[in-house]
Amino acid sequence: MSAVTHITSTPDVAAEMALEGRRIVDAARERGLTLRLLGGLAVRDHCEVLSFCGRDHSDLDLVGLRAESRDVAQLFAALGYAERREVREATIMGQAQFVRRCVHVLADGAGAMHADDHADVFYDVFRMDHDVDLRDRLELEPYTVSSADLLLTKLQVARLESRDVRDIVTLLKDVPLAEGHVAGAIDLDYAATLCARDWGLWHDVTVNLRRTRDELDGFGLEAADRERVEEAMERLSDALEAAHKTLAWRLRARVGTRMRWHAEVEEQDGPVPSE
Repeated sequence: MSAVTHITSTPDVAAEMALEGRRIVDAARERGLTLRLLGGLAVRDHCEVLSFCGRDHSDLDLVGLRAESRDVAQLFAALGYAERREVREATIMGQAQFVRRCVHVLADGAGAMHADDHADVFYDVFRMDHDVDLRDRLELEPYTVSSADLLLTKLQVARLESRDVRDIVTLLKDVPLAEGHVAGAIDLDYAATLCARDWGLWHDVTVNLRRTRDELDGFGLEAADRERVEEAMERLSDALEAAHKTLAWRLRARVGTRMRWHAEVEEQDGPVPSE
């Protein structure tokens, strides 16, 4: 268990979470395991101006390989976390959740669990509103999933929240685009190919691009930054439109939204396991 740190004020939880996320990825690498960050903290890792992408984070999100799940559980135990095994059982080994007792003990002795005391790990596939298979893509970036995968995990949300819109704008503002895989860039061909296979994913990605464009006024972007974001959205939209659609995509497109096109997401939260 990590040593308890006494502090006199509320900690910068986002900064601590970023450090903890990298600590976990590095610890996994030292054991020959593959873990990468997802979610808002992964976006933060690509952010050029932290004050722009600064926001609250509900937990640490990571993705690893299902074949390494036993070793991943042992890694988290060594780092002071306990597993909520019912999450692994409920998701049929597709996801795991690890928590630790709070290390942020204030001067008055208070110490409710903070977001960085809670880590969710997806195995092989990011499963939310849509599935994004990541098992062969975890070596593309040193600490996070690829920026293209990261963008898709945000654009695939059927009921987009304001924090997701900010993350989308951050990525389009700060990460360059490329047609094909280029380290540190958003791969337009990859994103378009995935959407051309799955009409539901394509639908939500295109709807969310329009919503992001409609909400740009609320971010106080400098003229150059806004131009960069708008150009990125246009290039991505063009790539999605131009990609050759599969027969399955075309057949599903005929049904449209008359049939549910995304999964229902359930939160896997609960109490901290006792020691």
